[in-house]
Amino acid sequence: MHISDASTIRLIPLEQIKVLNPRVRNKQVFAKLVENIATIGLKRPITVTCVNDAAGSEHFEVVCGQGRLEAFQALGEESIPCIVVSASEADRFLISLVENLARRKHSNRDLLMSIQILSERGYSVKDIASKTSLDHTYVSCILLLLRQGEERLISAVEKGWLPIKIAAEIARSDDGEIQQAMIEAYETGVLKGEQLIKVRRLIDRRSALGKRYGQHGHTDRPTTPQKLLSTYQAEVRRQKVMIKKADINEQRLLIIVTAVRKLLADDYFTALLRNQDIQDMPRPLADRIHGGAC
Repeated sequence: MHISDASTIRLIPLEQIKVLNPRVRNKQVFAKLVENIATIGLKRPITVTCVNDAAGSEHFEVVCGQGRLEAFQALGEESIPCIVVSASEADRFLISLVENLARRKHSNRDLLMSIQILSERGYSVKDIASKTSLDHTYVSCILLLLRQGEERLISAVEKGWLPIKIAAEIARSDDGEIQQAMIEAYETGVLKGEQLIKVRRLIDRRSALGKRYGQHGHTDRPTTPQKLLSTYQAEVRRQKVMIKKADINEQRLLIIVTAVRKLLADDYFTALLRNQDIQDMPRPLADRIHGGAC
């Protein structure tokens, strides 16, 4: 990236300045900015670059300082102090993007959209990873989800409970492969308990309602023997996962029952329970301990 700096500050009319990469601003934060500028003045000039349009007329584009520019407009000012630099369009956009992300608390959605914009402007995955300090694999997965319109998966990634690699795997796979991936994720411990249930529900909604919010899903597709077979096989795999989970819980319960039986056979432990006035336990656990069932 090459940028030529200008050491002088110019007073430029607001009407000659345009915003290259506009963003929506928090109203409370913006109100404080306007109040500060009105009270103590502009602490730092905005940064702009000079651009000539097709007709040869000169105007300026904001590189850094959209908030300060809009504050001056809100205060009824006619001009603003500017530092004028020379930079290519790609560099101006990148500087503006970095400032937008660095100067405020941004959501995951901001980051995802910024990655998409960089890709649309011709940056490779390697370039984006380098400029954003993100992992190469993460950038590839995000671009895959964005290009395929996987709004539901992206939303789950944004909320932090769906790992990005699993989201990308779901986006790449058909229904049968997704079921197998879910089983493997459970068996390897990548997804556990409530997280596994949430992912399962997300996949069901995605299948029934579509990748994007507001879609009506795939109910218009004709039912075929292959589809019925695939659905049956998916249900069989789901049942196997449930059975395996039940077996694990049964083993854990057996360990608990055995441990409690040994404790209750200890006179010191039972005396301690009496001293603490603890003389009962949950009925299902008592039935197993005293009834001999495991």
